[in-house]
Amino acid sequence: MTVTLITGAASGLGWAMARHWHAAGHRLVLADIDGQALAGRAAELATSERVLAVTADITRAEDIHRLIESTESHFGRLDLLVNNAGITHRSPAHQTDPAVFRKVMAVDWQGPVELTLAALPLLRASRGSIICIGSMAGWMPVPGRAAYCAAKSALTQFFEVLRLELEPDGIHILMAYPSFLDTPIEHHALGRDGGIARHPRSMVGGMRSAEWMAQLIDDGLRQRRRWLLPEPVSRLGSLLWRIAPALYLRQVRKRFAGELR
Repeated sequence: MTVTLITGAASGLGWAMARHWHAAGHRLVLADIDGQALAGRAAELATSERVLAVTADITRAEDIHRLIESTESHFGRLDLLVNNAGITHRSPAHQTDPAVFRKVMAVDWQGPVELTLAALPLLRASRGSIICIGSMAGWMPVPGRAAYCAAKSALTQFFEVLRLELEPDGIHILMAYPSFLDTPIEHHALGRDGGIARHPRSMVGGMRSAEWMAQLIDDGLRQRRRWLLPEPVSRLGSLLWRIAPALYLRQVRKRFAGELR
């Protein structure tokens, strides 16, 4: 019996992973800040003995502890923690309310860190796995997403250090780096004042489905891979940023010009 906890499980990639692993027989703990949407998703799976839905805000310590305690009480174990919940923004850094930066960092970095630390006793007991949904934006600068880039970069660095510390204990960490997925995260992107951004997003390459990414993540988990970089365009951009940064900056300014206004 594999017990899997997924944050941000009510929509997008989180919901795609929930459906995928539910079909594979996992016991699921679905966590999301949107309690109404979460209840609807749990009802769709229609197997209450295998699904526990917990409304939780991962930026709140009390919610994190309640989530872990509920998992242990209901299933008695935890085998896989998926740090998926996230938020982004689309706004020039120099024009953005610092409160937006604090919110993005809290959801995309601080929350996953604190949840993981709280889950470690259960993961040590099961010699389990941790999956973190990062972003190529954590490796290279993307105009209009300074806080998102910073948060995803911090997420990568923290969990790479944690990997070094935990691998001797048998805990596996998979860092997944999707680029542009068809999920609601961009529809809820914050603008410069903390409201919803109104201008359309810029992107590079094609958009892939959340279901496609969920399958790749499951494959990577079963192969016990450490890193998952599924998009050639993102790998090329990351390489270009390292070997020819001036060229990268010229190209990204053209592609993301709308984000700089």
